[in-house]
Amino acid sequence: MSTPALSDTTTNGIRVGATAFFMPEESSPEEHHFLFGYRIVIVNEGKLTATLRRRHWIIIDANGAVEEVKGEGVVGQQPRLAPGDGFKYTSYCPLATAWGTMEGTYEFETDDALRFPVKIGRFFLARNKRE
Repeated sequence: MSTPALSDTTTNGIRVGATAFFMPEESSPEEHHFLFGYRIVIVNEGKLTATLRRRHWIIIDANGAVEEVKGEGVVGQQPRLAPGDGFKYTSYCPLATAWGTMEGTYEFETDDALRFPVKIGRFFLARNKRE
């Protein structure tokens, strides 16, 4: 079964693209430590300015272990996106297995204080068989 290279979802005019990559130099497979980086691109394709306030990740490893990560903003920021604006960031995720998945939601807030969820579609964290 092949895995998609990119997750690409749009909710309420906010488009979120996500892709992951294995970090072999930071991993220790013999110690069940696999580090994956991931890149996120967020674009406001809607008509309203909105600020990313919170994140909620659901991370599942190959053994079915589920970890939820919640917090304010992303990478220490709460980007405000006017229509047409975008924001990119890179972060990382450690796993105890050679593959897993990530998905979740961002909570955005409009300038009128309306809060709404934005889906982050599932994407795969997978070690390349050549590594």
